[in-house]
Amino acid sequence: MTTSEQLTMFKTKFVKQSLLASAVALAISGCGAEVAKTNSASTAQNNLTAPGAPGSKPFWAYSGKTGIGTSYEAYLDGSYSDKAATGAVSKVWFSLAQGIITESMFGLIHQAQLKEMQFVVKGDNFIATELDDTQWQIDYLQKDELGRPLSLAYKLTNTDKQGRFKIEKHIFTDNNNQTLFVKVVLESLKGEALSLYVHANPYVNNNGVGDKAMVKEGKLVAADGDNYLTLSSNTAFEQASVGFVGTSDLISQMKSGETFISYATTGDKPGNVSLDALLGSTSSKAEFDLTLSFGNTLDESIAAANASQQKGYQALLTEFGADWQSYLVELDLEALSSQSADNGRLAYASALVLKAQEDKTHAGALIASLSNPWGDTVPAIEGHTGYKAVWVRDFYQVAMAFLAMGDKATAKTAFEYLEKVQVTDKTPGNQGDTGWFLQKTHVDGELEWVGVQLDQTAMPIMLGWKLYLADVLSKEELILWFNKMLKPAADFLVEGGLAKILWNDTEIKPPFTQQERWEEQAGHSPSTTAAVIAGLITASEIAKLAGDDALAAKYLNVAKDYNAKVESRMYTTKSTLPSDASNGQHYVRISQDDDANSATVLGDNNGRKGLVKQSILDGGFLELVRYGVRSAEDKHIIDTLDEYDAQNLPENLKVKYNFTFEGVEGQFPGWRRYGNDGYGEDEVTGTNYAEGGNNTPGQRGRVWPFFTGERGHYEIAKLVQSDSFDTKQQAALTQTYVKGMEQFANEGLMLPEQVWDGVGVNPHNYTFGEGTNSATPLAWTHAEYIKLLRSMSDKQVWDYYPVVKEKLN
Repeated sequence: MTTSEQLTMFKTKFVKQSLLASAVALAISGCGAEVAKTNSASTAQNNLTAPGAPGSKPFWAYSGKTGIGTSYEAYLDGSYSDKAATGAVSKVWFSLAQGIITESMFGLIHQAQLKEMQFVVKGDNFIATELDDTQWQIDYLQKDELGRPLSLAYKLTNTDKQGRFKIEKHIFTDNNNQTLFVKVVLESLKGEALSLYVHANPYVNNNGVGDKAMVKEGKLVAADGDNYLTLSSNTAFEQASVGFVGTSDLISQMKSGETFISYATTGDKPGNVSLDALLGSTSSKAEFDLTLSFGNTLDESIAAANASQQKGYQALLTEFGADWQSYLVELDLEALSSQSADNGRLAYASALVLKAQEDKTHAGALIASLSNPWGDTVPAIEGHTGYKAVWVRDFYQVAMAFLAMGDKATAKTAFEYLEKVQVTDKTPGNQGDTGWFLQKTHVDGELEWVGVQLDQTAMPIMLGWKLYLADVLSKEELILWFNKMLKPAADFLVEGGLAKILWNDTEIKPPFTQQERWEEQAGHSPSTTAAVIAGLITASEIAKLAGDDALAAKYLNVAKDYNAKVESRMYTTKSTLPSDASNGQHYVRISQDDDANSATVLGDNNGRKGLVKQSILDGGFLELVRYGVRSAEDKHIIDTLDEYDAQNLPENLKVKYNFTFEGVEGQFPGWRRYGNDGYGEDEVTGTNYAEGGNNTPGQRGRVWPFFTGERGHYEIAKLVQSDSFDTKQQAALTQTYVKGMEQFANEGLMLPEQVWDGVGVNPHNYTFGEGTNSATPLAWTHAEYIKLLRSMSDKQVWDYYPVVKEKLN
């Protein structure tokens, strides 16, 4: 059966079964709901030009997303193509935060077109906005009988804090058009006559200062260059207006007590614009179908709006769910779910979230997060990718998760994509050596950050080897990629060379890395060195397959040399940690020279003064075990665990925290990146990271949930090595590390980058263990969770490389 035939079969089956979620979705169409009557003649009342250009200073949206979404699209020969679907490939993404729609993208995955869209309710003596005046709940529209999400269609229920109304929204995309679809239902809870308005703040073409807006054919349109956004309703707007945020938009007018004045255009001056409309009024219940449609011309945008409105809510929702269901049934999610503590809810959500964070122009381009970290205090003056970009390290974690859950096609396509972000003679501006992989790029390969991180050069080799072992790459394919991409990478890990591109002009001498996995310090890093050794040993194996025994021996010998010096370079016997918390011996975070005992001081970073290297702990040493470089019971590993877990360290140097959650039995461990970390909210003022500049004193990095997964992997390795991975031990791991990661997920089952650890002032009123405004969902965290489930199922660490242990012994 062909992929196309399978897709058709799954869609048909999906529709015939009338998925439980569709029934839920239909519920709001009945129950006395009414479609509000409108007067189309009143839509455009005048030709006034909105005053107040350019509007208020724009900022990105809150980064703690509770949901993200896009349509599922199938590959055609490893690419996305309109020929692979019944209509155009949908290149629209959206996110949800604080009960409203936030950044929505069109085109490339980082090309934001909207900051937010929310609804405003007006009664006889009040005006209320969703963002400020409601309490919100989130759920998935399409779920199975165990509550596991089957698509990225959401139901948001926002209830007025004073009990006067409720707003329910159903949000998803049109599979075959460039449209975000929103069904909204307003219910008056006290029988009072209420009017419902929509307020949208476009950031067309990935910035908040270059937009113009107008009322066109009864629709609201915003544009910047060749990017267009059209807001329309299935019923004509009773009143429609465009304006400038903070001066002439709907909310500004209403909050100042003015009558809502309609403006037909924002004129010739671009700025931070709004699209506003009165949808209708009701004293019981009224519903409206809204579309946010995108295009590279005005006609394309309007045509997408008309097509989506014509097809209608139920048909679009059914198609949306059917396509995602066709993807999920191909995965090994039942096996993974059996290892979970929540019946697989987070496993299903993670599968959806990871696939959603792939670009659809450049297939295989896996981004770090569909968010801008601490976005609500980051100016949106210029185009900004935030985390919506490619880091090869995060990329490796996600590709390995796809392989772990049985999605071999995405894992392979991702591996092949990596060629786009490797430094070659053709890389724009490159005047140095080649073979290494760029630090951070746009999904189309455009340069952004150009530091050399040697783990990011090793991981593509490791991934290629894993894909070969899993029969995803044939021997012939692996050799082809070895000659084209992996050999240059391995050569760089051996020889190093000159990195000379943009600001970077540095001679790299492996395994000394210009930046470790936290992108902040140069030196010898345990996590980086572990990847470099694993990368060279797997490269050696591939070279043997290619028939080059001399090269294989060279790679292996260098790996052994790096391995022999791990402890002398990175394991101190002269710790400066308090004696009651340390036996004086442990791995350091990073060492700037070849002597782990030299009293060198790390550089200042993120507002934190650099401290002597023997005082800084980092969990990167566990990667030595994960990849097979060190035994789980190696003395150096065991010794370091004592300090890593110590609870009597000074607060700034402490990395482990134990979390409890209301109504949940047990205590769950979490770890910060390293002692003295400053990448987080200010503990003195409570402000966002870099709100006062990224070198502001008082900033403090928080706990990252994927470290709970990393520790879980170590504990698996330890049990396997001692041949004691029995049912009792497995249950204990599930209840500690698997369940722990599940507790860090938010209401929408999104896993964050960082969670609140209780240290410092807390103006956001985060609860203990709640995701902060750093970045949610983080692909790496979801990937680590999926890999942990697979490791539990296999009773073997998924990222383990047996050949590494074999060659080093």
